[in-house]
Amino acid sequence: MNQSPISEVGGDIYTEYVPEMDDSVPGTRQTRNVLIGCTGSVASVKVPILVQELMNIDDQLEIKVVTTENALHFFDHTSLQVPVLGDADEWQGWKTMKDPVLHIELRRWADLMVIAPLDANTLAKIANGLCDNLLTCTVRAWDLQRPLLFAPAMNTHMWNHPLSAKQTSELRNFGYKEIPCIKKTLACGDTGYGAMAEVSTIVSQVIETLNSKSSIT
Repeated sequence: MNQSPISEVGGDIYTEYVPEMDDSVPGTRQTRNVLIGCTGSVASVKVPILVQELMNIDDQLEIKVVTTENALHFFDHTSLQVPVLGDADEWQGWKTMKDPVLHIELRRWADLMVIAPLDANTLAKIANGLCDNLLTCTVRAWDLQRPLLFAPAMNTHMWNHPLSAKQTSELRNFGYKEIPCIKKTLACGDTGYGAMAEVSTIVSQVIETLNSKSSIT
């Protein structure tokens, strides 16, 4: 994996990463590229598990992680054996007009994107087209011919708010695939729907979608 020592930028710690992107057509190479997005939900504690499970099940996967600033509260990104990219990385490699733009390069690189967890804040941003960080810019620039999966995760009462149904419906209308949240006792103590799907479910959906896509291309 192409990962260099972490650097401190603007007070936040990110993986210092210079992307080596492959512009070849997805599905024509053996390696399949998966971009994991994670947001400021406590379910981000499961991101390292998700990464490891995907690596265990398919050694031909190349994985990169795009994180919002708030997601970093919930896991140690230095423990991951894959590149972890944040907002500061968007501009580290851009110096002149002809330099690559990271969120565009990530879109070109990835065969599939899965946002797990997708919190209420980023759900609202994506549904309304906001582009205020690396993750939302990548999603807005996404090639709609490529699969994008999302796994909502939030408090039960936030999930039950009418806007959640409206906004998840909007994402499905874009062609994105929802991995539905589940019912359980949440970290806050509330019991109900809003918990992120089990990691095993997310892994199965990612692999199934990649295999389905490969059989078509």
